[in-house]
This record gives sequence, C-alpha cells and structure tokens, in this order.
Amino acid sequence: MRKIHDDLAEDAPIILIVEDEKDVVTPMEIKLSMEGYQTRSALSGKSALTEVFREPIPDLVLLDIMLPDISGLDVCMRIREAPQTSQIPIIMLTAKGEEIDRVVGLEVGADDYLVKPFSIRELVLRIQVALRRTMGSGDKQPKKSQFGPLYVNYDTHQTYIDGKEAVLTATEFKLLSTFIERAGRVQTRDILLDVVWGVQSYVQTRTVDSHIKQLRKKLGVAGNFIETIRGVGYIFNPQTSKQS
Repeated sequence: MRKIHDDLAEDAPIILIVEDEKDVVTPMEIKLSMEGYQTRSALSGKSALTEVFREPIPDLVLLDIMLPDISGLDVCMRIREAPQTSQIPIIMLTAKGEEIDRVVGLEVGADDYLVKPFSIRELVLRIQVALRRTMGSGDKQPKKSQFGPLYVNYDTHQTYIDGKEAVLTATEFKLLSTFIERAGRVQTRDILLDVVWGVQSYVQTRTVDSHIKQLRKKLGVAGNFIETIRGVGYIFNPQTSKQS
C-alpha cells in the first residue's frame, strides 16, 4: 500500500515501512509525512517484496525482523541481491536487542539497527543520516577507480572484482569510497564513524569492525587491500599482498 500526501513534493524521499503491527505503522506514517517524506507500508514479508520492487523504488526501507510469513532477515537479503535495490538503505526494526541479533542484521545487509521500543524522533534522525549517505554525496570523487582486480563506478554505485559485481550495501559502498579516497592513510574507528556514520552516538566502534568484516568478504581477493593496524584502525593499501 502506498501513501502519498498531497502537500508533499513529488520528489520527496519514499520510505517503505515493513511492520506487521498496524498500530505501529500508523504513527510512523504520520510523523514521517510531517517530516516531508512519502510513505508506503507492508504488513508482511511477501507484500514488502512486492512494494520494494514497484516503481518508483523506495529510497529507504524500515524493516521489522519478526514478520508473519517471511523473516525480515530473508527480505533484507533478497533486497540486497537485486541490482535495482542493492543500494537502498535498510534500517532494521526489532524487539531483539542482543548483540548477536544486531550482528546478524548487519551481516545480511542492514545499514542500521533500531531496537523497540524507540522514539519516533530517534527514528527520524537515523533516516536523515542514512539518506544523507546515499542522496547527499558530492562530486569530490572521480567517476571511477581501479586497483588491480577492484573496479569502482561511483556514478552507478557498482563495485566489481575481476569483472564480477560485488553487491555492496549503501554503507559498505560509502566505507569503501572513504578508504579509496584516503588510500595510504590510517583511519581510526572514530574517524570512520565520523565520515561514514556521521558520529551517531548510538553507533559503537564494533559496528565499524562488523561492516569491514563484511566488506572484506564481499571484495574477495581485494579484501586484503584493507589492512588492520592493531590498536589503531585500518588502512587501504592496494599494493598489499598479505592477509589482514
């Protein structure tokens, strides 16, 4: 189901809310519309997959993990696997607050994780940060970069390893772009939090480690370009041939 309010600009970002409890969806729709966003909602995993692939593609997905049919984790993976939706920011919404649950959410492709109950204001702030990462990028970087097997196209947000596409999340792509832009310079976890996540107080340094672990895995042989500097942070060194 799509909700577009008459007083919103036609190009206002579209937020897809995937949540099986209607009494939770409604206040989010009202608040997001007041903040200038268009909204769609889906009460199940199956309807979420229909909505996320329907034009116009949403700009961000709020995804509950506990859905009545398909797990939110499975929905997240399917969104990430499709080229047309692989870069959409995904914020997980769940009652599960254990660290292992957050790690699993990040590993399957979520960009952020919000534990219930949460304030609508915090939700809006996280949405704003996630959209700035994907919609507010400037023209500071070149249109493409290549380091051995690694090829990055900034215009299309696509990454290739030996000619085969590596599907990255929006946060992973931002992380890789930051490393490339600062190649040869050590980046502490705090610096990466500042540049990639915007120094969000609710994001912990272990989040950086989790994303880098996933990024390395997706980059395959090029994952070794990201070296760990123990006790300090990370450095992007495309000349390296050793394991990090």
